[in-house]
Amino acid sequence: MALQPASGAKDLNPKQVEKNHLLSNKLSEVFRLWGYEEVSPPRVERLGTLMAGGAIKNEDIVKLVADEPLGLRPEMTASIARAACTRLSQRERPLRLWASGTVFERRESIESGLKIEENLQCGVELIGVGGITGEMELLSILLDSMEKLNLSDQCKPTLLIGHTSLMDLVLSDVEDTKKERIRSYLVSFDRLSLERDDITSELKDTLINLQECRGHPLKVLNILERIFGKSELLSNLKRLFLMIEPIAKKDGVELQLDPTFEPHFELYTGIVLQLICKSISAPVVIARGGRYDDLVKHFGCEDRNAKGLGFGFAIDKIRELQIESEFNEISGKKLIVAYGKERQLEDAIERQKYWHKKGYVAEVQLESVESESEAIELSKKRGCTSIDWLE
Repeated sequence: MALQPASGAKDLNPKQVEKNHLLSNKLSEVFRLWGYEEVSPPRVERLGTLMAGGAIKNEDIVKLVADEPLGLRPEMTASIARAACTRLSQRERPLRLWASGTVFERRESIESGLKIEENLQCGVELIGVGGITGEMELLSILLDSMEKLNLSDQCKPTLLIGHTSLMDLVLSDVEDTKKERIRSYLVSFDRLSLERDDITSELKDTLINLQECRGHPLKVLNILERIFGKSELLSNLKRLFLMIEPIAKKDGVELQLDPTFEPHFELYTGIVLQLICKSISAPVVIARGGRYDDLVKHFGCEDRNAKGLGFGFAIDKIRELQIESEFNEISGKKLIVAYGKERQLEDAIERQKYWHKKGYVAEVQLESVESESEAIELSKKRGCTSIDWLE
């Protein structure tokens, strides 16, 4: 009999579950203040929805055995976009929606075979807003959320931002037949293959410089302007970064613009982002998102409101960044009501009600104990911070 969960699945203990709830509640407070309403997309969807018009690969989806092609969602954006274009199609735009739930990603490796990654995600989707104004709201919410999470200084968060049109700009002088090949070199930082490619030496030098052109957003944008000239795209991005830079600096978030950055899922047609934190072992991506106008069009929205963008926080990864002392401060007080031989369980339950009315977490020792000192030892074993001893 198999006694372990499936590879990648998780058994969370009570403290981990409590921490997940606390982190999700912190984020939802921010989302609600910005006017976002909660929705609950299904965990199980048709593969046609989950693949998001080909943006998500078939092999990345955990499939179910059923009479029709079904799978577990690898992210929630596609499901929410589908609902926005169908069930919520008559609602006034923009739609401001947030959701929290489990997502499942399929991974395959030579060593362990199939692995299912199960993670709790919490994020927002803004449907029906085009132009730079949507990005300005989205990144403002993201930075507000970071302030609310109050991660330790050791995490050193970096907000990495790219844009699919910046990649198009970088590849503008590359022959059409070579663009996909050169794109793969740039995205994977494969300088050696780029140097060996049969493009002109002048273009090669430009692409190598652009591959290394990542860092402070305004400096990067100035370099791009010198190479390609001024454009509406670069002006809009300057406006965006001029607005969010002071907020990010105040919250201790470093901004980085990378013209060649592209995410794993090909959902996005516009701005793309990842929020990265340092951990003891390796950098951890705690949030990702971007603009997905083409996905909204895929689900049947053809008018001027065929716009969408959003992001999702990886709650489990944020929880793992927190040190134990931080958790203890958040988890609050819990007491135990215990009683001796002269009292009964009914007395203890009546006393427990008293503490519950005051808002305390209180549990009852169901059997009598010999002494108060024994009850104190019992409370320590159960992780209680205090004891109410009934003589």
